[in-house]
Amino acid sequence: MAQGTAGTRKARAAETRVALLDAARQLFGERGYLNTKITDITAAAGRATGSFYEHFTSKEELLKALLAELEEAVDARVAGMEHPREHDLTDRDQLRDHLAAGWTVLRDNRPVAVAVFQSMVADDPGSGRAWRDLREQTATIREHLEYLAERGHRLPGDPELVAAAIGAMLLTLNHALLKTPDPADDDRVVDTLTDFTLHGLAGPTTT
Repeated sequence: MAQGTAGTRKARAAETRVALLDAARQLFGERGYLNTKITDITAAAGRATGSFYEHFTSKEELLKALLAELEEAVDARVAGMEHPREHDLTDRDQLRDHLAAGWTVLRDNRPVAVAVFQSMVADDPGSGRAWRDLREQTATIREHLEYLAERGHRLPGDPELVAAAIGAMLLTLNHALLKTPDPADDDRVVDTLTDFTLHGLAGPTTT
């Protein structure tokens, strides 16, 4: 009997955690991370405020849990796909594929992406968090740029800095373009980013 009771409590706790994450995801998408309070999350989840602290110590920790779920989803999506560093990002199709993949992940997970962006910007500038996050999030792009540099291609700057700049463009535009009137606008954004970045990497086209 005791074992059954413990199992029931564990199941309820798991349900509460999921409810809190779902509510936070919804509110972050509607109000943004900074304008959402813990009490807003618990109210939307239909849970007591105290239940929040049984699962998370802070709103930031909850956001990390959402980010972990996002990263797991991305990992599952690319599992089994070969992705060697030997990509030539001066090739428009290859560059566009990479930018489109990043943009799609951000758009499909906009509430979490926006929350992460707002949290990063609001953090202490001296913490170095923004730079660390950009470096981690653009590691794949950096590896491709390092490959180009090893082949003697002249980049507009250090591969790490160039990759971070590309990532910053994606993150900022995702935050700025919260709503698009037509799904085709996503293609327009990706094409614009592709051509903008391409000319910086390969130089202007000759006529």
